[in-house]
Amino acid sequence: MISIIIPVYNQAQKLAKTLQSIANQTFSDWELIVVNDGSNDNPEQVFTDFVAKTKLENRFIFLNQVNRGAPSARNHGWRKSQGDFLFFCDADAVLRPEALALLFNTLKQNSEASYAYPSFNWGRKLFKVGAFSAEKLKKGPYIHTMALIRREDFPVNGWDESIKKFQDWDLWLTMLASSKNGVWVDKILFTVAPGGTISSWLPSFAYKLMPFLASVKKYKIAKEIIVKKHDLK
Repeated sequence: MISIIIPVYNQAQKLAKTLQSIANQTFSDWELIVVNDGSNDNPEQVFTDFVAKTKLENRFIFLNQVNRGAPSARNHGWRKSQGDFLFFCDADAVLRPEALALLFNTLKQNSEASYAYPSFNWGRKLFKVGAFSAEKLKKGPYIHTMALIRREDFPVNGWDESIKKFQDWDLWLTMLASSKNGVWVDKILFTVAPGGTISSWLPSFAYKLMPFLASVKKYKIAKEIIVKKHDLK
């Protein structure tokens, strides 16, 4: 079974589309856990309405917590989950119907891989991502949070709740330190709505040519935290 864990913070309006895309999955063996991280726009009502109208026999759980950030919310859901596979889904993402099936089958066919990840769209921007490379991963983030992970290979302490940015990069580097690698699915399997976790995306040249931008300064500070934690060169 796949445990789909969705942290949500003031994304109730977008959550409805995310939940519907999960209901549309061709892969049917999953449980859904939504963790409300102190929202004030009532995501529980969106969740309740979704469960009421679906005829699926899956396991549905809604959890509340005070606002502690996405890593904390993901850990909360993970600790309540039962699946052999984990899928941390953003509340502003819409999955293609075949997404879970393709990720699951890829892991089944690649027993040496600890997680499977796809390409994706952020609005109209394509993130093709590319094949797994430990050296590429050490140089910078390129694998999204939304990958299918074997539970047995997930870090025993879960997500680092002290990390505010590059949480996905930190997770994959933590797993890499334990020789846990990923495998790429060369398909676009979800679309993230602008305005969420990577809404501050800038073209790559901006980080070299526009160091005066506030977003670039924050990026460099956050990157240095990851570089120091994982002793990257």
